[in-house]
Amino acid sequence: MPIFIILLGILVGVSHITAVSANIQPTGQTMSMLTGDTSVTFNNTTGHALPSVGTYKVTQRYITLDAKRPSTGEIQHIRVLIREPKGAGSNRPGVVFMHGAGYGTCDNSFGDVAYSLSSAGFVTAVIDKPIWSTTDITRDYPASAKIYDQTINYLRSLKQVNAAKVGIYATSESTWISSYLLRLDPKVAFQVLLSPMVFSPRQSLGFLASQDFTLVGAHSGYQSIVRRVFDMDGTLFGLKNFDLDIEQPAAYSIPTFVAYGSKDVMTAQVEGAREILDLAHRSGNWDVTIRSYPVANHVLRLGNEADSGTGFADDYVKDMVSWSVGTAAGLEQTSERAAGTMLYQSIAVPKDLHADRGLTLYGAWIHIAMVVTLLLTLMIGIVALIRKIVFMIRRKGPALGFKYGFGGALLTLTITTLATFLLFCGGLGQVVMGIVQLAWGGAPAENPGMMFWSWPVIQVVCTLVVWAWSRVFTRLIEVMQTRGLAQFPPRKGAIGDVVSGREPVLASTRFARVLFWVTAFAMFHVLLFFAFWGLFIY
Repeated sequence: MPIFIILLGILVGVSHITAVSANIQPTGQTMSMLTGDTSVTFNNTTGHALPSVGTYKVTQRYITLDAKRPSTGEIQHIRVLIREPKGAGSNRPGVVFMHGAGYGTCDNSFGDVAYSLSSAGFVTAVIDKPIWSTTDITRDYPASAKIYDQTINYLRSLKQVNAAKVGIYATSESTWISSYLLRLDPKVAFQVLLSPMVFSPRQSLGFLASQDFTLVGAHSGYQSIVRRVFDMDGTLFGLKNFDLDIEQPAAYSIPTFVAYGSKDVMTAQVEGAREILDLAHRSGNWDVTIRSYPVANHVLRLGNEADSGTGFADDYVKDMVSWSVGTAAGLEQTSERAAGTMLYQSIAVPKDLHADRGLTLYGAWIHIAMVVTLLLTLMIGIVALIRKIVFMIRRKGPALGFKYGFGGALLTLTITTLATFLLFCGGLGQVVMGIVQLAWGGAPAENPGMMFWSWPVIQVVCTLVVWAWSRVFTRLIEVMQTRGLAQFPPRKGAIGDVVSGREPVLASTRFARVLFWVTAFAMFHVLLFFAFWGLFIY
């Protein structure tokens, strides 16, 4: 019992020391709209009807830009798909589309909405996403802003485009880029923002994961993993995007159209809308229009985005085009600024998350040590298996020579610990897949299954494993006492008898003793891994 209490105390202590608190209060925030009618209207003083979707036929062509990444000098040859309204004449407004997460190209992104805007008189540009040698977690947002601005300047240079009327259409991740873009180029005329990520990546992604873990029905233990992950200091691994300085008034200093979907599970809509309004007003801009659409997901589509042909929310395209046409024409908006369904936000943005270098260093050490010791155990285990087979074939006697049941106990505990580790990975994997389905617009499963019950099961099994290890160590001490080792000074000749195998404690062979202690060390690191992620918080 004392050994069990000591081992469990160490693991419980690690779980509590590495725990990260995050304030997600208040819960259930709402923001009411002024009207349910999302249509956008203007006081038309032009003397003729304003163009709308389908007014013009659309032509398209491609150009190529050389996009240089300033920090490295890398060049990406970016194709740009230009769509133009046929017969619309000169002095046309323009729109440059900015990609969300992923690896979009000019051919597989924004096709329907870009066509709609062009058919209403806009010259539009969709580019291959500037990625260079970056990944999803190492994107170079300031460099991307320069490339989008390069595209904006290309549209401005066209004789049929009014250089003072070129705006942007940004969605999700690219709203982080748009903050840099508007500081770089304050002459951008207007912006359409779909599900904008208003807060820093650490806060936005921490909110996304915390909320979605709850929505898919994951056990609260899995939800605590989120806080540990987003309290990491990414700069230790070259990840510099967690704490971007994007909440700047300049990012909302121009006419802005903000669109949300009620099924969006990725965006902090209530706090985001409030922050946008606050920053816009601080910059002197009161021209902010907010629209919220029922059933629509993170990219304003209806249903699961993973299914091909998923359409936009019923009136979104019409409303967005109407706003863009009227705003580009400089007309006075007569419709309400905030309209549609009520905004809802389940939890608050966890703004107290921060970069914890100590936690990051310890977490990295635990994970590296666990992987290294497991690999070492695997290699020694393979050698032990080969050794046993050879000894059986040659009938040379015991290959390992474990005594007092230590071999069987080691095998049982190793299998149990690794099976628990696989159960943990399976439960977490199911949570991740559930979140992916939500992000695509799917509905959470009625029965959360493994993502809920696996956590308490793992906790129970981990406690039993600690108890079993304490019994093994107790038996080890008892045997050491009989060999005269558990005293000071040890009995004369006792150490030599144990090392030589004449009076073994664990096993008669040195190889088996090495196998035991390497495996025990690896399994202890697996338990420390569990403790790091909070499995010993009861």
